[in-house]
Amino acid sequence: MEEEKRIRHQNGNSEELAATVVEAMDALKGKEIVTLDLREANGAVTDYFVICHAPSKTQVDAIAEKVEDLVREKLHIKPFHIEGRENTEWILIDFVDVVVHVFLQSARSFYKLEELWADAERIVKESEE
Repeated sequence: MEEEKRIRHQNGNSEELAATVVEAMDALKGKEIVTLDLREANGAVTDYFVICHAPSKTQVDAIAEKVEDLVREKLHIKPFHIEGRENTEWILIDFVDVVVHVFLQSARSFYKLEELWADAERIVKESEE
């Protein structure tokens, strides 16, 4: 079986993909939703990181599932790779041009992913609570 290669910019509009991810996270009350625009960042392997957290493993899993479902339904895109489903503390969904990070609140605080990409433009989804 031939291994699938990770090739960027095959999915079309990465901005639309990132916006759809934010929509899915927001629909299931993801907390502190942040999009990092990495297009100008040195060494970035993707266009956007979209990050949120949830207070429970059940909600982390539900948000990740909603992201997959909505992206498939609206844009007809499947993830290239998914990691973290077994422990649901940090689920990473790789759509190549957009990489999604759904954290358990404690894991997000520990890894501080946003600080690693401090030079990226931050787009914060305002909470409606």
